[in-house]
Amino acid sequence: QVRLLESGGGLVQAGGSLRLSCTASGAVFRINRMSWFRQAPGEQRELVAHIFSHGSTNYADSVKGRFTIARDNARNMVFLQMNSLKPEDTAVYYCNADVSVNNYGQGGDFWGPGTQVTVSS
Repeated sequence: QVRLLESGGGLVQAGGSLRLSCTASGAVFRINRMSWFRQAPGEQRELVAHIFSHGSTNYADSVKGRFTIARDNARNMVFLQMNSLKPEDTAVYYCNADVSVNNYGQGGDFWGPGTQVTVSS
């Protein structure tokens, strides 16, 4: 079993910053990709950013230049530094990871329970 747990959400004024963290624990052999998604009320869950095991990253157009994703492979952690926050960034932010649980390719896609980010105008 693999567990993901986010932390770092909260309430911030527009223009402010927050740093989200996510830790993977349990039967983790290798983490291939780590991602952040978000879901605003009444909206579909959307990708915020990916980071792959070799370090390459992808971002949603709406957050490019404001958000930065990073990972600590030794601690099975992923981070999301969010700067210049806007009210439209308000959402529940979810950590997602593609995890191998052994060296035979077994594993799956796992999600954390989410952390609320609220940006006031």
